[in-house]
Amino acid sequence: MRAMLKEMIKCTLISMGMSLGIFCFVGMVFDIYFGGNFTLVNYQFTKMVIGCVLVGLGFGIPSLIYHKENLPMPFKIIVHMGIGCVVYTLVAHAVGWTYGSTTWAQEAMIIAVQLFVAFLIWFVFMQHYRREAREMNDKIQTLKG
Repeated sequence: MRAMLKEMIKCTLISMGMSLGIFCFVGMVFDIYFGGNFTLVNYQFTKMVIGCVLVGLGFGIPSLIYHKENLPMPFKIIVHMGIGCVVYTLVAHAVGWTYGSTTWAQEAMIIAVQLFVAFLIWFVFMQHYRREAREMNDKIQTLKG
């Protein structure tokens, strides 16, 4: 139980860190794009930071499902990414990452790009952990001799 709590905290902190890091990077891009005149009013920045934390929780906590050995991998992916993407989409609408003044097609494109980034991050982590597992297995095999 203690190990699971420790893993949940680790996964959540990594996810929140990535969410906040991406938020800062995108904020810099917008600031440069708008020539230093990127303005947020009515606590919009604070709302977005809180949104980033919620997105981090939305992707970090469900990632614990990967520790369940008896579940098939496609099911784990659907649960993890399903919960994370639903939380992300709701937060994006709530804090203004999707813009109300856009057309439905433009908003769908914004959401598609954001979800693509989420799956890209998941894919990079999956490749990292697969490589790590392969290296550990190779090391075990060499120790067996």
